[in-house]
Amino acid sequence: MTDQTAHSQDEGVDEDRRNFIHIATGAVAFGGVAAFAIAAVEQWNPAADTRAASSLDVDISKVPLGGEIRVLIGGKPFFIRHRTPAEISAAESVNVATLPDPETDEERLRPMADGTFNRAFLITSGACTHLGCVPVGPTQGNVGAYGGWYCPCHGSQYDTSGRIRSGPAPTNLPIPNYNYVSETVVNISL
Repeated sequence: MTDQTAHSQDEGVDEDRRNFIHIATGAVAFGGVAAFAIAAVEQWNPAADTRAASSLDVDISKVPLGGEIRVLIGGKPFFIRHRTPAEISAAESVNVATLPDPETDEERLRPMADGTFNRAFLITSGACTHLGCVPVGPTQGNVGAYGGWYCPCHGSQYDTSGRIRSGPAPTNLPIPNYNYVSETVVNISL
């Protein structure tokens, strides 16, 4: 009997040891899978130089009244337009309910640091929402029927707030992520 007692005690030790080995092996395997998953996800993130090229600080004080500048960020065009009082008035006086993609002029602006809106500057994507052509504007001598941008590819026309007014484009020119770094500098990012 003493042999049986010793044998059953050995089995208990072996069982505890087996459970420990299974738990330890499972923990190591889980850690390995987690490390692989983290590395795989990190590989999909853009490189630091790509992230740096995806934003731009622009000095808007250089844009003449009634003019615009065009910038490329990450290979995508953006318009920065310094609107005249007449263009602002035209954008604010539109009956929003009649628009294909209803948005007020103020909804298309971003607040400055003090919470007010700089209505003189409109920043939009420079790609037509129909097929991605780049519309022309006043700096190219053609503002279309609504004083904004005209897409020569298929005839879409945007107003002074970048809202679609006629043509095949389904939506307004998108407003990018931007914020005022100061009263004269905006940071535009993808």
